[in-house]
Amino acid sequence: MNNQSNLAAKILFDHRMNKKGMKSLPKNLIPESIEEAYKIQEELKLLYLSLKDNYCIGKKNGCTNSIAQKQINIFEPFYGNLFSKYSDISGCTLKSTNFYKPYIEPEISFRLKSDININEAPFNFDDSSKIFDGILPSIEIVDFRFGENIKEVGIKNLIVTNGASEYWIRGSTICDQNIINLSDQEVKLFINNKIVSEGNTNMVLENPINSAIWIVNKLALMGEPMLKGQYISTGTCTPAIPISKDNFIKADFGKLGLIEINYI
Repeated sequence: MNNQSNLAAKILFDHRMNKKGMKSLPKNLIPESIEEAYKIQEELKLLYLSLKDNYCIGKKNGCTNSIAQKQINIFEPFYGNLFSKYSDISGCTLKSTNFYKPYIEPEISFRLKSDININEAPFNFDDSSKIFDGILPSIEIVDFRFGENIKEVGIKNLIVTNGASEYWIRGSTICDQNIINLSDQEVKLFINNKIVSEGNTNMVLENPINSAIWIVNKLALMGEPMLKGQYISTGTCTPAIPISKDNFIKADFGKLGLIEINYI
C-alpha cells in the first residue's frame, strides 16, 4: 500500500496545486479503510512540507457533531493538518482563484502550552488548562474536491484530502479559556454584513475542549506528540457555508472576538 499511497497523494497534491476537482481517485488507489486513507494523508503531508517555507502548525478536526457523523456513518471525528503556507490572521485578503469550491466554518481553536508527554495520555477534560495556554477564534476554509456535499464525499475521501482543509485564519490574540462559556457561546456568521448562519460552540462535541482533548489523545496513543505552539481547530460551530468572489466574511464569537476575511 505504501507505493499506492504515494501515487494517490501525488494525484491529490497536483489537484490541490492546480485548484481542480475530481470525481474519484483511480480505482486501484482508492483506500479500502480509514487506516489506508490516513496513510495517503500522511504522504500528502510530506508533499505539502516540500513546499518552500511551509511547516505544520497543528491539526484540524472534522465531523465533531453527531449529525455530521451520522451522515457519513462514523462514530468519532477525523483530522487533518494545518500548514503555515495556508494560514493567515484575521483581516487578511484571499483570492478566490486560489480555491475550487470553498466553504467557511467558524471554529474555536486552542494552542498547545508545551510539548505533549505521550506517556501521560490519555488526558481528560480537566487537563485542558494544563495542556493549552489559551483559545482563539478562527475560520477554516474547506474545499470538497470529490462531489458537492459531505455525504457524497464520504469519510475516506475527506481524510485523504487533508480533512478537506484548504486554509485557516485565526485571531491575533490568545485568550483565557474562561473568557466565554465554551458549552454555550453563540457564533454568528455574516457575508457582506448580512447574517447567513448562526450556531453555538456546543455543536462541537458539546464543548470544543472535548474535541481538542480528543485529537491530543488520538495522536498520543499513536505515538505522535503535539508540540508547543501548535494549534488545534476543533470543528465548525455553524453549518458550512459556501463563499464566492467579492464576499466580505465575518464570524462573531462574542467576547472572544471577530474573524474577518476579504475574499476577492
